[in-house]
Amino acid sequence: MENFSLILAIVVITALAFDFTNGFHDTANAMATTISTGALKPKVAVAMSAVLNLVGAFLSVEVANTISKGLVNENGIRPEVIFAALVGAILWNLVTWLVGLPSSSSHALMGGLIGATVASAGFGAVHGDVLVTKVLLPALAAPVVAGLAAMLATRFSYALDSKAEGKAAEKGYRAGQIASAGLVSLAHGTNDAQKTMGIITLALVAGGAIAPGSNPPTWVILSAGLAIALGTYIGGWRIIRTMGKGLTELRPQQGFAAQTSAATAILASSHLGFSLSTTHVVSGSVMGAGLGRKGGLVRWSTATRMLVAWVLTLPAAALVGAGAESVTDLGDWGTAVVAVFLVAASAAIWKVSRREVVDASNVNETEEPAGVVTTAIAAVTPPPTGAVTEGLTATIAAPVTTTEAAAPPAAV
Repeated sequence: MENFSLILAIVVITALAFDFTNGFHDTANAMATTISTGALKPKVAVAMSAVLNLVGAFLSVEVANTISKGLVNENGIRPEVIFAALVGAILWNLVTWLVGLPSSSSHALMGGLIGATVASAGFGAVHGDVLVTKVLLPALAAPVVAGLAAMLATRFSYALDSKAEGKAAEKGYRAGQIASAGLVSLAHGTNDAQKTMGIITLALVAGGAIAPGSNPPTWVILSAGLAIALGTYIGGWRIIRTMGKGLTELRPQQGFAAQTSAATAILASSHLGFSLSTTHVVSGSVMGAGLGRKGGLVRWSTATRMLVAWVLTLPAAALVGAGAESVTDLGDWGTAVVAVFLVAASAAIWKVSRREVVDASNVNETEEPAGVVTTAIAAVTPPPTGAVTEGLTATIAAPVTTTEAAAPPAAV
C-alpha cells in the first residue's frame, strides 16, 4: 500500500460517497411496496433493508469483477479518470432523487466510467462486447422478464386468494411480503454494493496499490457494504413515494408477487456477473403486479417519466464524466476544481430539496395524479370483486329503498 497516493484516497472516498447515494437512491427498490401496503413501518423497513444490504455485500464478487476487469481496459486508466466517472454518477443520482425518479444508479456509474474512459483513452479502451452482453441486454430484458413474472404471480396469488379467508390470507401475504422485501434487500447488497467494490478495485489497480486482475480486498468489501447500508437507512423517501404510490396502487398480494419476482431476477443476475439495474427490475415487477390484478392500473404518465430517465442515464452520466475528465486532465488544480464543483452542486441540490421535505412521516400521504390513459382505462375496466366489497361495506350496512336506488348519484 506504499503507492496509496492522495488522489487515490480522494477516489476511494468519492466512491464510498457514491455508494451512499446508491443506498438511499435505491431503498425504494426493496421497501417501497412494503411501506405503501403497510406491511412494515417506514423506519423499521429501512433499518431492516440496511442490515440485509450489508450482509448481501459479502455474498459474491462476480459483479465487482465485471466492473473492475471487464467493462474497460484497466491498463492505462488513471485514478483521475475514475474520479471523473464518480462525479457524473453522483450528480445524476442526486438530480433524479430530487425529482423522485427511480433511475439506475448502476447505469449512472457505468455511464460515468465509460464517458471518462473514452475522454481519456478513446473508444478502444471500452470493451464493447461486455457492455452489450452484461449491461445493455440485461437492462432491456430484466424489467420485461420480472414484469411478466410478477404479473403471472399476481394472478396466481389472487386465484389462490379466492379460496382462502380474507383476513388470514391478507396477514399471510403481508408476512410473505416482508420476507420477500428482505430478499430484495439482500439481492441489492449483493448486486449494487459490488459495483462500488469494482470501481474502488479498478482505482487501486490504476494507482498501483494492487496488482491487475486482483479481487476486491476485504476492507473494500466491508467499507462498500457499510456505505450502502448507511445510505439505505437514511431512506430515499422521494423515490419511495414514487415507487410505492406513484406507479400503481398495490395490495399485499401484489407486493409479495412483485418483490419475489424482482429478488429472483437480481440474485440470478448477480450469480452470472450481470451488472443489472435493480431499479429497472423492481420497477418492471411493480408494473407487472399492477397489471396482474383484475382492474389494476399503472399510471403510465409516471412510467413514461421513468422510462425517459432510464434512457438518459447512461449518456447523461457519460457526458458529465467526460467533461470532468477533461478538467482533471489539466493537472492537480483541475482535479481540485472538479471536487469543489461536486461538493457545491451536491449542497445546492440538497438545499433545493428542503423546500418540500419528504420523509417517513409523509411518504404515503401524496399520490401521483392519474394520467389521461389511466383515467380512460378506469372508466371501462370493472374493479375486482374484493375492491367492490370493501368499498361498499359502509354503503350496504343499511337497506336501500326503491326510491333511493332510482335516484341519480350525487356529484362528487
